[in-house]
Amino acid sequence: MINILYIASRKSGCNFFIIFLTAPIVIWVVLPYKSPIFARFMNSRLLVFTLFLALTAVSCNHGLNKVMKSTDYEYKYKKAVEYYTNKQYRQSQMLFEELFPIYKGTPQFEDLYFMYATGAYYQKMYPEAENLFRGFLDMFPNSTKAEQMEFLEAYTYYLQSPKPQLDQTNTIKAIGMMQTFISTHPGSPRNKEAENIIIKCVNKLEIKEMEAAKLYYNMGQYKAAGIAYTTLGNNYPYSDKADSYKLSVIKSYYKYATLSIQEKREERYVKVIAEVNDFQDRFPESKLLKEAERYLTLSTTNIKKIPK
Repeated sequence: MINILYIASRKSGCNFFIIFLTAPIVIWVVLPYKSPIFARFMNSRLLVFTLFLALTAVSCNHGLNKVMKSTDYEYKYKKAVEYYTNKQYRQSQMLFEELFPIYKGTPQFEDLYFMYATGAYYQKMYPEAENLFRGFLDMFPNSTKAEQMEFLEAYTYYLQSPKPQLDQTNTIKAIGMMQTFISTHPGSPRNKEAENIIIKCVNKLEIKEMEAAKLYYNMGQYKAAGIAYTTLGNNYPYSDKADSYKLSVIKSYYKYATLSIQEKREERYVKVIAEVNDFQDRFPESKLLKEAERYLTLSTTNIKKIPK
C-alpha cells in the first residue's frame, strides 16, 4: 500500500507530496531481479516517485508565478533573496533580472547585483557569470565584495578551461587573471588557491605542447619534432620532464640526420652532438644521461663513416 501525504510549505511557496511506502523491505531481497512481481513493484514506486517530482515542480512554479505577477517590488525583492538563500537560483535569477533596472541606483542594488552574478555562477552559467562579475567590478570597484568577485571572475575562466587537446584560450586567460589577482591582493587568503590554479593551468598547457611535439615525432616529421621539443623545454625549463624533453630533441635530430641525404648528414650529426653536450651541462645527474650519451657515440661513429 502506498500512502501520499500532502504538505503545503509557506516558507518556500511550494507544495510537497511525501510518499510513504509500506511494503516490507524483505520484498527487495527475496524476489528475483527479473520477477514480474518485482518489476510491477518497482514500476509502481517509479510511477509514484515521478508523479511526486512532477507535482512538486508544478507547485513550485505556481508559487514563483504568483510572485512574478505581483506589482509589489519590495515583496519581489524579499522573495528573490529568499530563493537565493535557499539555493533556488533559477527562481531568484528570474526575479533579480526583473528587479535589476528597478533597483539600479538604490542602496540595495549592490547586494542585488552580487546575488544576481553569483546566482549565475552557481548555476554553472559561466560565460554570463564572468560578464556579470566584470560589470559588478566596474560599477562597485571599492566594494567589500570586490576581491571575491575578482577571484570568481578569474575562476570562471579556469572552470571553462577544456581538456589539453582543445583550444586553451580560457586557460591562458585564467593564468593571467589569477596572476593579476595575486599581484593586486598580496595578503589575500585566496592566493594559495590562485597559485594552485595557475600550476594546474600551466601543466595543462605543457601537456598540450608535449602532445603536439609527440605527434610530429610519431608522424616522422623529425625536424619539426626537434623544434617543438626544443620550444617545449624552453617554455617549461623547471618541469620534472625537462630532461626527457631534451632527450626527445636529441632523438628527433638524430632521426632527421639518419634520413638526410649524404651531403647533409655530417652537419646534422654535429647538431645532435651539440644537443648531447647541452644535455650533459644541464642535466649531469639525470637518469637519462647514459641514453643521451649513446647518441653522441652513434653520431660520432656515423660521421666517420661518411665518405669524404
